[in-house]
Amino acid sequence: MSEFSSHLIAWQEMYGRHNLPWQNTTDPYLIYVSEIMLQQSQVATVMSYYGKFIERFPDIKTLASATQEEVLRYWSGLGYYSRARNLHQSAVIIVNTHQGIFPQDFSAMQLLPGIGRSTAAAVASLAFNQNQTILDGNVKRVLARHFLIEGWTGLSKVEKQLWLIAETLLPKKNIAIYTQGLMDLGATLCTRAKPKCGVCPLQVSCGAYQQKRVHELPTPKPHKIIPKKQTAMLILLHNNKVMLEKRPPTGIWGGLWCFPEIPVNENATVYCAQHLGMKVESLTNMLPLDHVFTHFQLRIYPRLLQTFTQISDCESERVWITFNDALISAIPTPVRKLLNLCQQQKY
Repeated sequence: MSEFSSHLIAWQEMYGRHNLPWQNTTDPYLIYVSEIMLQQSQVATVMSYYGKFIERFPDIKTLASATQEEVLRYWSGLGYYSRARNLHQSAVIIVNTHQGIFPQDFSAMQLLPGIGRSTAAAVASLAFNQNQTILDGNVKRVLARHFLIEGWTGLSKVEKQLWLIAETLLPKKNIAIYTQGLMDLGATLCTRAKPKCGVCPLQVSCGAYQQKRVHELPTPKPHKIIPKKQTAMLILLHNNKVMLEKRPPTGIWGGLWCFPEIPVNENATVYCAQHLGMKVESLTNMLPLDHVFTHFQLRIYPRLLQTFTQISDCESERVWITFNDALISAIPTPVRKLLNLCQQQKY
């Protein structure tokens, strides 16, 4: 066993995290759900979702038998909704192809939607004690600093180098402890900002620490100007209800319930008359709301409108719903924020 691995395992057993909701189990489903949630979200955020999700979907068969909309409802606010759609689709595949049993084969795992090599390795090592290495963002940072790896870790050639290093470090035993140690070290000590090098178990062998280059590595991602987009959302009110419409199944907020959208420069009153068949009047203006995605920033201009026309639900993709029911539906974060603002202002 390498010095890197032995020191990390000893540290994890003594100082690592041991009481997260998805720990102390070898159930691959419970581990799998946590790993998918953690792909783009912090532990603190995931903890507020994981328990409720598992309570409603305690096993693969229950998840597979649910509707995608219900899965999205329990994911609402966690973001990156393709993760939830992939999770649900994977459950269906496991039920139909693997008799509802999570596959142990490492290659078979990676055929499931949304499971890449690192996520599959986490499940394989933590659930099945297989010698597979993870390489998420935290681990890339640990290895880049420890082994003085230059270049942005998102580059293919740099990532390939990191995979090779990670493979050489695998211990022959205690793989689950080692894997959790890698996760915990990157999340709690070898952090992006203000790393706690003074208590790091790998301090003596860390190249970046020895050369006083911790602040330089890993190499930052090349600066790129994030595009800015804008849209107008129609908040249509009628008899203490609000209109929501279902987004297409793919793309941004795929399958979620949102407010109707129009271009910012389009007249909302004219749009409602021509496309929704309703006469509306504008209420008090609401301030724009900014929302940041991975690849662009979105400025939302809310258009608060009221209609006195008797409206019926004539389409399955468009509903009138109370604010309270809307807030527990599968909605994205900006829609939730706007609904809360409307309630606060007592519209």
